[in-house]
Amino acid sequence: MSIPPGKAATRPSGTRIVGRALTCAVFALAGLLFYISAQTARGTDLRTDNSLLSLGDVVRQRSSQNQQAQAQLADLQARAQQLTESQGHDPADTARLDGLRLGAALEPLQGGGLTVTLNDAPPNATARIPGVPEPGVNDLVIHQQDIQAVVNALWRGGAEGVQVMDQRLVSTSAVRCVGNTLLLQGRVYSPPYVVKAVGRTDALRTAVDADPTIRNYLQYVQAYGLGWKVQESGDLTLPGYSGTTELRSTGGQP
Repeated sequence: MSIPPGKAATRPSGTRIVGRALTCAVFALAGLLFYISAQTARGTDLRTDNSLLSLGDVVRQRSSQNQQAQAQLADLQARAQQLTESQGHDPADTARLDGLRLGAALEPLQGGGLTVTLNDAPPNATARIPGVPEPGVNDLVIHQQDIQAVVNALWRGGAEGVQVMDQRLVSTSAVRCVGNTLLLQGRVYSPPYVVKAVGRTDALRTAVDADPTIRNYLQYVQAYGLGWKVQESGDLTLPGYSGTTELRSTGGQP
């Protein structure tokens, strides 16, 4: 079959037009991609963008929320206590309940005792003793084991109650550190760290002085200037624990 002369003459011209159109489209698409990439690179710094919360930001946010929740819980507990007292109970049952609440650290405690304060060294601290190496970052800050050693020593010394910062410790309390901050019962604290205990002052001080971990800490106090202060008091008042007493498992089992 022969091809009509008119159509044979126009086909190459149509092919060139389509090819040029496709070429222009490819260049236009490439330009659009380059533009979008440039705008994205200028618009977001993945390392310093303030919209990305650091771990410390998350901890502080949760601490604030927990503090508000604890205040609400304390208010509800006070209302429940008022309602309970208004109903009337047998005096023997009331006395037994009061004793259990006192033993569980749910009631304020007053008496003589010790106040122990720990603090980080100055940020520009250097060795204070000849022959001691210059400190590293970890040598100048309070660690979890330092606070825990003080708490443990006070319990061994017969403390009737212990308070860390503004919170009373109970059987489920755990002292943890996140970076250079203390995490206690859902709230975050910065140094100086204050630990108070009600009990026989002489027995408490003896237990603190005899603790090997505290003795090791005191070497850093002398070498690098970490803060350490022990004060005796004849009249300390520890608040009652106001948080939840519910036990929870994090093991994933029902």
